[in-house]
Amino acid sequence: MTTDPVASRRTPLGALELLVAIEAHGSITAAAHALGIAQPSLSAGLRRLERQTGLSLVTRSPAGTVLTDLGRRVVGRARDVISASDAFEGEVAALRSEQGGRLTVAASMTIAEYLVPHWLAARPAGAAVVDLDVANSRDVMEAVLHGRADLGFIEGPDLAEGLRTRTIGHDTLLVVAAPGHPWAGLHRAVGAQELAGAPLVLREAGSGTRATLERALEAAGHPLVSTPAQLGSTAAVKSVVQGGRSVAVLSALTVRAEIAAGTLHEVRVEGVDLRRELRMVWARGRQPAPAARELAALVVGLTRDDQAAGSGQRKPFASAQATA
Repeated sequence: MTTDPVASRRTPLGALELLVAIEAHGSITAAAHALGIAQPSLSAGLRRLERQTGLSLVTRSPAGTVLTDLGRRVVGRARDVISASDAFEGEVAALRSEQGGRLTVAASMTIAEYLVPHWLAARPAGAAVVDLDVANSRDVMEAVLHGRADLGFIEGPDLAEGLRTRTIGHDTLLVVAAPGHPWAGLHRAVGAQELAGAPLVLREAGSGTRATLERALEAAGHPLVSTPAQLGSTAAVKSVVQGGRSVAVLSALTVRAEIAAGTLHEVRVEGVDLRRELRMVWARGRQPAPAARELAALVVGLTRDDQAAGSGQRKPFASAQATA
């Protein structure tokens, strides 16, 4: 079998995504943050891309990193390649769903654990089989963009380019501590500065819960200054907090039972807006499969019913306001 010399020289898609991120966000540091990778890893990937292409793509200086003229020309082509790859993945996913009667849904952890089961239980008999991929909000968006999921549900405040969105609910984050923690006995609210400097246990970078907290503290004028412990699941965060030394910020949906049982205590907070929207996302310019459209309509209908049942009170999964 003869090796195709052109195929063997093809630039990896991930390398092109690095270059596009630098152009979109203006610096290596900002691009690394947006992609959720370490800055040295992005720099190393960029150097490999320059070696592979034989082109000088960026200019590095103490003031920062900017694209060269050649780099700007390559970015235009890179965007075309990424867009074509997304379209290919989307078409394959749509064909797979139509052929097998299956639907792939990606949902961030809180939504996947506390809302998706309610939605799936309400589906009619004979509906397409749903394969649920549970990830953080950043990875959910990536799955939808690259065609690995037909629909996504996210909790974070950010929205990746190339996605359309619809608000399907609202949620509030709560600060929680073990009953024996000093904050559990406070007769006053905790301020933004105290929360930003507290010993926190948080979800990993890319989590919608963490992104919402970071955005809220920055808006309050007190960015996160502590170095929080990072855990990959809400259950792990709750277990550590119940040990008594740390506090956490988690969705009200995830801590209701513990607060009711007295194993966690809600700490009042002032000056920090911890409300957030829960959103459904799909790829812009890609026609969702019929099964995906049916599920989306069901979710919108259920959230409207929840709002009506609450007599106008905003519930954690109420409201269906279009934002596309």
